[in-house]
Amino acid sequence: MTPAARLQMAIDILEGLEKTGQPTDRFLKSWFRIRRFAGSKDRRAIAETVFSAQRHRASLAHRMGADTPRALVIAALLEAGEDIAALFTGGGYGPAPLTDEEQRVIGAAPSAPPGWVTGEYPQALEEELRRAFGDHLREEMAAFQHRAPADIRVNTLKTSRDAVITALGEEGIACAPAPYAPHGIRLAGETGNLSKSALFESGAFEFQDEAAQIAAHLCGASAGMRILDLAAGAGGKSLAFAAAMNNSGEILACDTRGEALFELEKRSRRAGVTIIKTLPLDHGQPSGLFDAVFVDAPCSGTGTWRRQPELRWRLTPERIEYLMGVQDKLLDQAAGLVRPGGHLFYATCSILPSENQDRVAAFQARHPGFALVNLAENWGHPTSKGPPPGLGQDFRASPFRTGTDGFYCAGLVRG
Repeated sequence: MTPAARLQMAIDILEGLEKTGQPTDRFLKSWFRIRRFAGSKDRRAIAETVFSAQRHRASLAHRMGADTPRALVIAALLEAGEDIAALFTGGGYGPAPLTDEEQRVIGAAPSAPPGWVTGEYPQALEEELRRAFGDHLREEMAAFQHRAPADIRVNTLKTSRDAVITALGEEGIACAPAPYAPHGIRLAGETGNLSKSALFESGAFEFQDEAAQIAAHLCGASAGMRILDLAAGAGGKSLAFAAAMNNSGEILACDTRGEALFELEKRSRRAGVTIIKTLPLDHGQPSGLFDAVFVDAPCSGTGTWRRQPELRWRLTPERIEYLMGVQDKLLDQAAGLVRPGGHLFYATCSILPSENQDRVAAFQARHPGFALVNLAENWGHPTSKGPPPGLGQDFRASPFRTGTDGFYCAGLVRG
């Protein structure tokens, strides 16, 4: 493909993304699956253009005074110092020639952008993000504009972190122990198709961001416990609990999505885990009391903006309000399932206080029999760098603070 044809395809993809709720990476896979003529270099260049437009949408739109896919691509080229007119000729499957208005905007001096534009976040979230980060808002938002690293969690039921690091090195994959998670590994550079590797298929590790690994570790799962993973999804944290419990005890993983629980069952078999039972919530409800209930609540996903940059532009106040209602409902359901003296953990991959500490405070107002625990006291695992930043009464992670996805976790004990 010519450079101009690549640009037009990027514009087409961005237009398609505006009509779907699919994540960008999944949409790209589907797009290229039926367009085999695009080679690997073409796909890589087009994907980079699409992701860059999503990550820098606010500043690109500000530069052109428009947020159409075509305007975003033109602004990106302008920022890169490319010869835009030579690429926008209308020939060779490339974009149509520049309009008079586009040429005028390109030649005009840009105005000074407001903070939400340089920070690349929706203006409607300004107050919430300032609540979350205060004077560090600028640095925090800048960190969200970079690609996220790939982290894996070693399955200690099958192997050790050192053994996996050695095996990956023999495959030419650069990696090192994760900064804080005791069983985490951070990958560097090209990793190939690691999910198809014999090492992965043997159950030696699972893909999991370090923040999620830390949250699972903070729950203090141990052998013989009975744990409920409410809204478990595909069960990454259930698998982490099972390893910490040395495959002894009981874990009940519940979710409304049967396909996610089916994936967990496959992952459990690969990991050699036998203590996880799954329960689709449309087929039944958990019963009895549990030593610990982990509510991995559906949320805005604002903590995953590095991986899914399109989410920041799809989020609306109405969506946040709806999610808060779901979060409250799950917490209320969980409250009656915790045994006296047992623990309730609440987690999201959100950075918004309205979904995090506000929900915990509202829960305590409704359920005064639950008291906050200091999660820092649950760390209890020596690492080269000690406890992670953001760990105190609760755990608040972010790319700038911890080098991980944005994440929140709080713990409560039932009196």
